[in-house]
Amino acid sequence: MRLTAFTDISLRIVMRLAVAGRDELLTTREVAEALVVPYTHAAKAVARLSELGVVEARRGRGGGLQLTEAGRSASVGVLARQLESAGDVVGCDDAPPCPLRAACRLRVALRQAQEAFFASLDTVTVASLVDSPTGPVLLNLPVHR
Repeated sequence: MRLTAFTDISLRIVMRLAVAGRDELLTTREVAEALVVPYTHAAKAVARLSELGVVEARRGRGGGLQLTEAGRSASVGVLARQLESAGDVVGCDDAPPCPLRAACRLRVALRQAQEAFFASLDTVTVASLVDSPTGPVLLNLPVHR
């Protein structure tokens, strides 16, 4: 199982915000630069994380990003499910569609494996992801202001 780049970037943004001080606001650009991801990708991730109530994004002068309490206690498994597309692991219905799709047992097995993958992340919280040694590394990432 491999997560999309979108989910990877989103989770890294959440982790960086999780170690920020309670009153520290980082901009999307600062987070993107610190995590070495394209600004446009980070902006899309922040928009989705805001929709999910994980990140609070304040616009304008004095604005920035903050992780919400719901974001801090969020399950990584739940976040990954919400960030990943709802499609199958394999492209059974792609063009051209697989001729086995009507009677295929592989599709069901892969869907079960995917759910087992997410379930293994259900007990991991965002807060636990930033325990040492990860938290100090995140805090030492350069923030260009």
